[in-house]
Amino acid sequence: MLSYLINGISLGSVYAIIALGYTMVYGIAKMLNFAHGDVIMIGGYMAFCSTSYLGWPVIPSVLFSIIVCTMLGIVIERLAYKPLRDASSLAVLITAIGVSYFLQNAALLIWSSNPKAFPNMVDLPNLVIGDIQISSVAIVTIIACIVIMTGLTLFTTRTRLGKAMRAVSEDKGAAQLMGINVNATISMTFAIGSGLAAIAGVLLCSAYPTLMPTTGAMPGIKAFTAAVFGGIGSIPGAMLGGILLGIIEIFAKAYISTQLSDAVVFAVLIIVLIVKPTGLLGKKMAEKV
Repeated sequence: MLSYLINGISLGSVYAIIALGYTMVYGIAKMLNFAHGDVIMIGGYMAFCSTSYLGWPVIPSVLFSIIVCTMLGIVIERLAYKPLRDASSLAVLITAIGVSYFLQNAALLIWSSNPKAFPNMVDLPNLVIGDIQISSVAIVTIIACIVIMTGLTLFTTRTRLGKAMRAVSEDKGAAQLMGINVNATISMTFAIGSGLAAIAGVLLCSAYPTLMPTTGAMPGIKAFTAAVFGGIGSIPGAMLGGILLGIIEIFAKAYISTQLSDAVVFAVLIIVLIVKPTGLLGKKMAEKV
């Protein structure tokens, strides 16, 4: 029972890190970046290539993955989303799906569809408590999630750029009148979200060491579900939603059915949204007229 709970929190921590990227972009730019899951996959491939092909140590490989994904996030925002700043949400959604398929097919051309065995990026001893053995990957993942959550909360509440992001989230027009560079702020949001996706990609592939062009697709969808579950636009909500989703998924696999676990996860989401449409920690926004 305890081992299932720890595995659920570990998996949920990965979902939470991914969901933080979704919730930041939506909260500030009001865009659903469905290519976010594929940035996770790119992050995994960057860490894989730098470790397996170039022989780099773990920390430089992870930093390289974060830098590449951060730059990729900025490029995607500038080329795909910036021209659609005033477009309809449907146009942005279609563009996001197009970017997602572009990244998947680019990875397919570069690395082929053959699954790659991801190297062990967390070479630490496992923790043994009585009869329960907790993997080092699970421990590092949970710690990383807590550190990232705390850092993001402090960043958005204490720093000048974080306050600018919150101002843009509230009202882009008013923020611009106050001298805030809205375009630069949105680009920085995409950069941070994509950097988090790289970390999530490394942690996800370390826990489930198989890498292929579709690796980020389902985790990306589940992380978006976690963001909605917790209240999209809320950083604590993304973390809470991710961890709860991971726990529900692991317990569903253990006690119900491995094949039905995804159905259980989405069924719980539907029930929560029926009871509380804004999510667990989401706030009801007054519509301006």
